[in-house]
Amino acid sequence: MKVLSHSELEEPKQVHPFRQTLSAYINLMKPHVTVLLLGTTVAAMAIAGRGLPNLGLVLATLLGGAMAAGSANAINCYIDRDIDQIMGRTQRRSLPSGRVQPVPALIFGIGLGALSFIVLAVFVNLLSACLAMGAILFYVFVYTMGLKRNSAQNIVIGGAAGSVPVLVGWAAVTNSVPLAAIWLFAIIFYWTPPHFWALSLLIKKDYEKANVPMMPVVLGEAETRRQIFFYSLLLFAVTMMLFLMHTMSYLYLVGAVILGGILIYMSIRLLTDRSKNWARTIFWYSNCYLAAIFALMVVDRILF
Repeated sequence: MKVLSHSELEEPKQVHPFRQTLSAYINLMKPHVTVLLLGTTVAAMAIAGRGLPNLGLVLATLLGGAMAAGSANAINCYIDRDIDQIMGRTQRRSLPSGRVQPVPALIFGIGLGALSFIVLAVFVNLLSACLAMGAILFYVFVYTMGLKRNSAQNIVIGGAAGSVPVLVGWAAVTNSVPLAAIWLFAIIFYWTPPHFWALSLLIKKDYEKANVPMMPVVLGEAETRRQIFFYSLLLFAVTMMLFLMHTMSYLYLVGAVILGGILIYMSIRLLTDRSKNWARTIFWYSNCYLAAIFALMVVDRILF
């Protein structure tokens, strides 16, 4: 007769229903995406103020920004729940997996958006609240409902929504959106296509199954590689503007040239290497690139 060990006698640990529900709703907010947006928001605040402003303003801006990003993402999950069931990358999300029902998800998303506007308007300023609300509406109506299923340029134009958090951060500190803030917006805007097109090369079959007209599906992988190279060049040019405007110093210039040069080199390798390796490398590096160049801006503005 087999003698059961102590570990075999233990019953499986049960996850508390409240924790399961909370986790499911947090998943609707796409926290991995939201964290990146909040990082650029804080960076923009530090750049605008040449150092972090008071903690209360930072926390209020982050709370409102997290709610705004979570609202847009939750509503996006509601609208895209049909194609999320088809794509392997998204099948484990809360709606396709049945952990949250569609109507509560939609109410949750709308509620987050309303709360975001209230928090930012009351504790930050009206400009930042309007910018955040504009980003939600753009992401839902222009990108998700208008472009995503109808145009290969969905990521290019839709990237504007993900670029707005830097404007929110700058406006939170100065209650204005000067030209320097617009160039921060432009950096994220031109960063978005190489980042997401690299991902689309990796999961092209998913987009084909879901009938989403991402560039590799509509125009082919070769054209997507060329577009990644082209937008990498545009991104490099845009990053130079902050130095030419005397917003950033030579420290930033050297760092931006190195970071951008690496991305351009990778995109050149992607043109000649038909394997998935360089697409995977660009997708990984582009995340590091965005974090690094904004960190560089913060250091530059604080020191110089």
